[in-house]
Amino acid sequence: MSEAIAHVTIRILDKDFHVTCPADDEQDLLASADFVHRKMREIKDSGKVIGLDRVAVMVALNLANELLSLRGRDRELKNIVDLRIRSMRERLDAALEPARHFAP
Repeated sequence: MSEAIAHVTIRILDKDFHVTCPADDEQDLLASADFVHRKMREIKDSGKVIGLDRVAVMVALNLANELLSLRGRDRELKNIVDLRIRSMRERLDAALEPARHFAP
């Protein structure tokens, strides 16, 4: 059975883009397009970057930087959680060790 496809028109800085995506992802696509539109509008309105291609590249670089930063934080949190789990396992093993001597 094939998945339903949505044909979506998104508008970013007064330009329309026709995109297809799985129907279940349509709302996520629209939210993403709105986010990109707002970021591009911010950079364009700042007046520091001229030309839509340069605005798009700046947005892409900013979003890539944010993504990589979040991935780094995610790795740090995973490491902290892994250390805490290991510590809890060790404490639990130590607490259960005396009971193992009485097990048949």
